[in-house]
Amino acid sequence: MTKITKRFSPKPLPAWWKRWRLPCQAVIIPICAFQAVRLFIWPSTLDVLLLGILVGVAVALYFEWI
Repeated sequence: MTKITKRFSPKPLPAWWKRWRLPCQAVIIPICAFQAVRLFIWPSTLDVLLLGILVGVAVALYFEWI
């Protein structure tokens, strides 16, 4: 059986970020979907980079890395 422990964070998150994390999680997936559709219609290097950044932010928000 594994012991569930709370992760230690050397710096606590600011209060405004705690309030905005959930709305950011709700908005990032539709933005990623829109960017993916845009990438398939008009592919460009900027679109690929932007989609990569957005997916990275979405994963970080989902796993609560930020």
